[in-house]
Formats: sequence, structure tokens, C-alpha cells
Amino acid sequence: MDLLSPEDRAAIMTRPRAAERRASLPILGARPPLLAARAEDHAVRPFIAVWEITLRCDLACRHCGSRAGLPRKGELDTEEALDLVRQLSELGVREVTLIGGEVYLREDWLVLLRAVRERGMLPTVVTGGRGMSLERAGAAKEAGIHSVSVSVDGARATHDRLRGLVGSHEAALEALRNLRRAEVPIAVNTQVNRLTMRDLPAVLDTISAAGALSWQVLLTVPMGRAADEPDVLLQPYDLLTVFPLLEALAIEARARGIDFVCGNNVGYFGPHEKTLRRGLAYQHSGSCGAGLTTLGIEADGTIKGCPSLATDSWAGGNVRDTSLLELWERAPALRTNRDPPELWGYCASCYYAAECRGGCTWMADSLLGRGGNNPYCHHRAEQLSAVGVRERVVQVQRAPGQPFDRGRFEIVEERL
Repeated sequence: MDLLSPEDRAAIMTRPRAAERRASLPILGARPPLLAARAEDHAVRPFIAVWEITLRCDLACRHCGSRAGLPRKGELDTEEALDLVRQLSELGVREVTLIGGEVYLREDWLVLLRAVRERGMLPTVVTGGRGMSLERAGAAKEAGIHSVSVSVDGARATHDRLRGLVGSHEAALEALRNLRRAEVPIAVNTQVNRLTMRDLPAVLDTISAAGALSWQVLLTVPMGRAADEPDVLLQPYDLLTVFPLLEALAIEARARGIDFVCGNNVGYFGPHEKTLRRGLAYQHSGSCGAGLTTLGIEADGTIKGCPSLATDSWAGGNVRDTSLLELWERAPALRTNRDPPELWGYCASCYYAAECRGGCTWMADSLLGRGGNNPYCHHRAEQLSAVGVRERVVQVQRAPGQPFDRGRFEIVEERL
């Protein structure tokens, strides 16, 4: 099953990558004043913190939202990072996922892993795997790592094209082998887009043979380098083809003993939800968890409600200036999802509006410049199809070339 014609696929696979345009990382500007904490701000605490410990990377993936490669200026030093671990524990965080860039390129990554474990939180890592040697895997095991998720985006040719390096697919598989030898529980994460979709059954075969315990799928979002190649992204109407495939893969993965997990931008409320979200209490998608169950941290100490959201609009402040607790409870950018949702467009009149609240803020904001109206919704695509309509997103402004940047897209309605 392929969403691309052979000619279109060949053209995309062989197209040179867009030139990098950024010279330096943006500096976080002044933030809105902190607000008085309310009862609801005291009541909610993040379950998971996703922490970019460095933006330095040994890959330059063509769908990377942060445009990782160079480290940030002023990344937290070891002492500052360890103090942040303390604050995370005191805030009630139960799991800390270290991401990059590439985690192992920060010299003290094992120190941070060990500190997270010693504070009673579960330390996990997401990696591209290029340099996850047996020695590094063993050291992570000794430091108390709970699990490692390796990114596998399609079969060899597709993965290497998206990751921007021939041999990166084999490196990811070698990382899985090394982690398994070191007795580290392994998971896999996979981006779903027009290039990878046809490879998903092959990915399942590959990760099953590698001994993966979990497989998370998420839609590629038009942020960073992914915004440079809009024809790689799914269209909203593609979800009508994608979701039945994901349901079949979920059933097959679980039959092989692999936990199948949908990312927060895979939804919402369509007929396959009971299968896709089997592990959730209500067996359907939830709303955006930014500032409710999730906390995002950038390498320089900038705090966001979700690690994927754009810094310029969604940063609440920096732990060098304000305590983590104060930012969590009082920063306006982190409190957005604790207030009534500001829905617009189709989402404002949807039957599931009160529960869904517009779905993934990251997807909507990256497309349209604000949350509250997300065309990447299976229920929405089905409802529109029933009346002979589909939605297509069209890029009308390119991304400027900064980490976590966005272009601008418009939604076009078309008759089927």
C-alpha cells in the first residue's frame, strides 16, 4: 500500500536536501509575567518530563523538528542539570525521558541517568542509534536505565533518506542489538509519512526480530526540517488509508508480544480507537497533555509544556531565573490546557470538542500558527468524506530555518 506513485516516490527519494539556513539559535525573549497560582495549578503535576539534554547530534535528519546538529549556546552544566533533576523529583515527575540532539554526545549523560534513578524516577532515552555501542549500552544499564527507544523510520532506503545518512538504518539495528546484549529493554519509535507508510509492515518484522518490547508510531509534523519538504507529509485525507493499516499493525504487533502505542498526534475518536488505544482506560484518544501530564525541557533550561512545541510561542521561562515549580504553576504558556480551550474552524463545532479540545497542539500550531483546529483527525476526515469533501493542506510560507520553526499552511476544502 503506497500513497505515492512510483514516479513521485523516486523524485522525492533522490531530491537533494534543502540547504540549512540558520546561523545561530534564537534567543528566548521576554516572557509574559507569571500569574498567581490557582487550585487547579497546584493540583496537576506532570507524569513525564521529556528533556533535551543537548541539541548536538551526529545525524541531521530531514524530518527533525529541532534541526538538531549544533549544541545550544549556554546548555546547562552538570551542576545545574543535577539541580534540575532534584526539582523534577520534587515536582512529582515519575519518568524522565532524555532526548537530543543525541543524548550520548553529552559527556555527563550517564551522570544524569544515574541521578534520575537515584531520585526515584524512571530514566529512559530516545536515540537515533548511530553511536549506541555495546560499551555505551552497558554503561547505561549500569547507570540504571529503564529502557531505550531507537528510531526506525521505514526500510533501509527510506530510513537512510529521512535520516540523511547512508548506513543510518544499519546503525539503528546495531544499536538495538547492542542494547539487547546489554540487557536493556528496547523500544522503537517510527514516523508515519508518505515515504514510510508502505514500509510499516516491514518495520514490524524488523523490530520483532530485534526483540523490541514496544512500538510507538507518530505522524511527521511540519516543524523544522520537516517543513522544508511538505510533499513528504501525509495529507489529512490520507488518514482514511493510514488508520485501517495502523489497526491491523496494532493487532499483529500485540500478537507478537510488542506493545503498540500511538503518539498524541495520532487520533482522534474514529472507529479504530478501541484497538489503537487498548491500553488506555477509556480506549480513545485524549486531549493535548502539555502542561497537564507532560513537561518539556530544552538544553539551556527553557521550560515548555511539551518538548515539541515551538520555543518562541510556548516557552514559560528558564530554570536559571525561576524555579521549576513556579514555572509549572504560574507561567501562562504552561497553563494553556488548564483553561477552557480556544477552538476554531471545524474543531469548534465537533461533537467531541469538549473531550478532544482540538487534539495535538503541536500539529495544529506547526500548521496554522495556533492550536485549537487540527485537520489531522481521523474522525474529521471520515465525517467530511461522508458528505463528499476532503481537506488538503498547502504550504503558503516557508520555515525560516531556525530550530523548532514553522512555515505556514492553509486548509483547502475540495469536493471528492
